[in-house]
Formats: sequence, C-alpha cells, structure tokens
Amino acid sequence: MERAASNLGTRHRLRLTMAIGALLTLLGAYVVSTIDRADAAPGINVIRVAEFPADCAFSHRLPDDPIIFPGLPGASHMHSFFGSRATNAHTTLPDLVNSATTCNPRVDVSSYWVPTLYRNNVPVEPEIVTFYYLGEGVRDDVVARTQPLPLGLRIVAGNARATGPADSIARWSCLHAGHVPPSKNFVNCPAGTMLESYLDFPQCWNGRDLDSPDHQSHLAYPVNQVCPASHPVPVPKLRQVLRYPVNGDPAQFRLASGPGYTMHGDFFNAWPAAEMARRVNDCIRPVIKCGHDGRPL
Repeated sequence: MERAASNLGTRHRLRLTMAIGALLTLLGAYVVSTIDRADAAPGINVIRVAEFPADCAFSHRLPDDPIIFPGLPGASHMHSFFGSRATNAHTTLPDLVNSATTCNPRVDVSSYWVPTLYRNNVPVEPEIVTFYYLGEGVRDDVVARTQPLPLGLRIVAGNARATGPADSIARWSCLHAGHVPPSKNFVNCPAGTMLESYLDFPQCWNGRDLDSPDHQSHLAYPVNQVCPASHPVPVPKLRQVLRYPVNGDPAQFRLASGPGYTMHGDFFNAWPAAEMARRVNDCIRPVIKCGHDGRPL
C-alpha cells in the first residue's frame, strides 16, 4: 500500500511538473509572439501627422541671392539667411554641403532666406524660425508615394513683385492672438504677442529639373489634392514659419521687397540624400510626426 501510494504521488508530481512546463512554454510563446507583433507594427502610439521639422536660427544678412542673382553680390534687396552660414551670391551646392549650419538638426546644411523685415527702418530678425516638412494638402495615396526632395533643388515660393494681396500667397498672423484674422499683409498684433509669417512651398515636382528659368515652374501646387500631370512627383511640402519679436501698428513695418504681401522664401536644398530619404520613408509616407532627429515623437 505504501509503495502504491508512493508511486501515485510520484505520478501526480510528474504530471504537475509537465503541466507547469507546458504552461511556461505557452507563456514564453505568448511573450515572444507579443514582442514579434510589436516589432512588426511599430508606431502604435505615434502621432498621425506626416511631419519632420528643422529649427534654423538667423545666420546673417546680405543683399545677395544665389538663386535669382548668382555670382552678383549686392544685386538683390536685403535678405535674412537661415541654416547654412556660408550663403552668399556665389554659393553652390558643394559650398553648402561643407558648411556649418544654424539648424537643428545639424545634418540640415540647406540654405533658407527671406526679405529682411524692417520696423521703422531698423532691421528685425525672427526669434523663432521653423521649417516644417509635411505630407498634407494631398490625398492619402499621394502622401504614400512622396519622394525625397532632390539634393541641390532650388525653389522660390511667393511673389516679391506682388502689387497687392491678390498676387500673393503670404500669410501674416499673431502668435497667441488667434482672434486677429490672418492677412496677406501685415496685421496689428496686440502687446505681448509676436508677428508671424507663414509660407507654403509647392510640393509637386516635374521629376527632372533642380531649377527653372523663373525659379518656380519646375514645381507646382497640387490641384484637387493631387499633383498635376505636368508635375507628377509628390515631395514634402516645405512650410516656412517665422516669428518676429514685434507687434503693434502695421504702418511701422516693411519688407526689403516692399509691403507684407511681397513676402517670399528661397530654399536651396542640401540635406544629405540618405537622411532626407530616411525621413520621408519613416515620417512622411507612414504619416508619423517626427522630431528633429527624424524619429517618431
């Protein structure tokens, strides 16, 4: 009897051990499966906005424009430059690629410039300068086909020769004063707020040219949320946001190019090609909001 009871207890312990082993095996498989699913579906908690930014502080002022007046120093109205510290009338792509930059991230050695803002004829530089690279304004399937901005691309957005708001794509508003309606010309911002400028660059490329005679027609804006047949390649939309430490009566302001509606922006792309491609692939196409490092926030 004692031997039978002992054998029975041994069998029970063996079954219990086997059951525990099977349970641990199943638990391990579940954990591995969960990890695999997490790896296979990254970004579950990401912010669904197709975006990566570059903050580029003011670098310098010059009456130069290497896109409109290449090789002609002093031929332009005064410009405020951001990003590459090397930009002048003679700047070429190799100059930018090998230059220092004011941008965060440091890999962005592109050059950005705008007509200088004056307050009572004294130049004023923006305190906050952000260039957003976006996948918006087009259908989702177009965003999913977005291509990197080509290295060496040069483009001017806006109209320096605008004779009125109807000829302009400028937008002026007030930071922290949403009750002030935006305008294509300067607005009267309340005390304690900042005058801000928004400008969107075109996001449809012809797929061939890095520049064009008018410095605009090689890119186009989307029509009905798709890129036109003449410019079939979607690229990230560049949004220029400048915030100036001024407010008050618009009569005290002017741009080097004229009234507020003449605001325009120049962009000379010098992002490393692999880095631009990574950010388009990881942030724009999957519609993920990324930080300065090009990683999901």
